[in-house]
Amino acid sequence: MLLALDLGREAARQGETPVGAVVVKNGEVIGSGYNRVEIDNDPTAHGELIALREACRTTGDWRLPGVTLYATLEPCVMCAAALIHARVERVVFAARDIRWGGIGSLFDLSHDPRLNHHVEVVSGVMEEEAAELLQGFFRGLRRAEDSRPNL
Repeated sequence: MLLALDLGREAARQGETPVGAVVVKNGEVIGSGYNRVEIDNDPTAHGELIALREACRTTGDWRLPGVTLYATLEPCVMCAAALIHARVERVVFAARDIRWGGIGSLFDLSHDPRLNHHVEVVSGVMEEEAAELLQGFFRGLRRAEDSRPNL
């Protein structure tokens, strides 16, 4: 989770929502990423998906059984669907996302009985640190918006 938080900080430095993600298999990082939605002008450039893509390149397979994804924020519905499709075994996330959360807060795709794969979920790991990072980022955005001249 420490690496995911570092990646989230890098995203914030680049003006992105501070979400970082790391994919681990057998104790080894096989993929990592952070949000690049603004940088890439790509609504799918979430940290989790970037980390998944890298993990798939690393393993040479789109299926990722036996891996754990660590993320600073609960994956959204899009990312949750990708995690399920990739057969990720476990997701560990820090802060819940009550607006977009796809594995427990708003929706729970991770345990939907209609799907053929279920994901073990661990939440709240380093939650305070992640929440502080996210809140600080959005506080800064609000301050920047408040200081803009009204035209």
